[in-house]
Amino acid sequence: MRILVIGSGGREHALVWKLRQSPRVSDIFVAPGNGGTCGEGATNVPVAVDDLDALVALARREKIDLVVPGPELPLTLGIVDRMREAGIACFGPDAYGARLEGSKAFAKEIMRRAGVPTARCAVFSDAAMARQYVAEVGAPLVIKADGLAAGKGVVVAESSREALQAISEIMDDRAFGAAGDRVVLEERLVGEEASFLCFCDGERAVPLPSAQDHKAAWDGDKGPNTGGMGAYSPAPVLSDEQLERMADLTIRPVLRELAGDGHPFVGVLYAGLMLTADGPRVLEYNVRFGDPECQPLLARLEGDLAQVMLDCVNGGLNPASFGHSARTALGVVLTARGYPREYPKGLTITGIEAAEALPGVKVFHSGTTIREQTLVSSGGRVLCVTALGDDLPAAQKAAYAALEKISMPDGFYRTDIGDKGIRRLTGRPETPGAAGK
Repeated sequence: MRILVIGSGGREHALVWKLRQSPRVSDIFVAPGNGGTCGEGATNVPVAVDDLDALVALARREKIDLVVPGPELPLTLGIVDRMREAGIACFGPDAYGARLEGSKAFAKEIMRRAGVPTARCAVFSDAAMARQYVAEVGAPLVIKADGLAAGKGVVVAESSREALQAISEIMDDRAFGAAGDRVVLEERLVGEEASFLCFCDGERAVPLPSAQDHKAAWDGDKGPNTGGMGAYSPAPVLSDEQLERMADLTIRPVLRELAGDGHPFVGVLYAGLMLTADGPRVLEYNVRFGDPECQPLLARLEGDLAQVMLDCVNGGLNPASFGHSARTALGVVLTARGYPREYPKGLTITGIEAAEALPGVKVFHSGTTIREQTLVSSGGRVLCVTALGDDLPAAQKAAYAALEKISMPDGFYRTDIGDKGIRRLTGRPETPGAAGK
């Protein structure tokens, strides 16, 4: 079986690593890949994730049996539709289903139709009307660019002044380009966040274990939003016993709506949840694995991922075909200092072999490349150092011990990934925070 993985981040490295474990898989190609994917015996191919013509041509040329898009961009552009037209299996939703992530306004409409609990909101394509709404309802508010903004197009405004500034940046200054053609203004929800993902085959949804991402750049959930600074699974705030109920509440109603629209959802559907005192609320949907949630989730996954993905594409997902380790996995993201704003590139990275020599540790590359036989950074998020442990404290200890083995000048990472879960396990949950997705 020959597989093409699309993407260049830590999620894609984790997908390649797990797919390589399948006895069915003979060859893996990655477009464009990174300095870690080629180390898994895969072939990196310099094709951009948004070049659909070149991706289809690559899949045809290499006689690919299954395409696995990692990031949201090719999905929202319609890579599944294009591969389907070419007769090539592709794990993911069509362009219509991918609008769940590509347009927050569309996702809100689907949630309304499906009866999924979410925050109250208003949608505006006119900045003046958005400002008038702020004047009428006041703050706090959550301001979201409607379209794709790499996880950064969200502002939690504590005051009307901050809300108006966010509207100006998104709609007037075009901080996120066309993603800011519309804005969604939401009530601020208070609680603890969790990531809830399901494998879907168009009709059935099978939950994965819970996870918890850390979006803020700095310790204590402070600082600007990022693509994710670390994650762990399971998240104590969402136990295994709650997963089926959560799927009934937040995933399966959406599958029914999309199927009723003539677009059955295939792939991974990810609900970003806020667990409030009044019950769970969906903050947003993603239509693929999260990054960095993918890394700890796949570290725990037991089973043939390639077969699970094929079963989803073919409409025959079998819950008995995969399971999960009872151990906990935790990943900490090493970034270039300054991320998510200005940051240096080309930083030399050493010590990965020493880190991976520790029990249960796997280092996934997010933004790396090989230059003159030396591993260097090529992005803001550089590595996701992931470790398995018998419990959350053990996984946390192992991941940070591995990070100490790695050297990168101007490197930075949060030192508190997992602390929130540990406080909950010990009966001392922190004061609930506001939505920051």
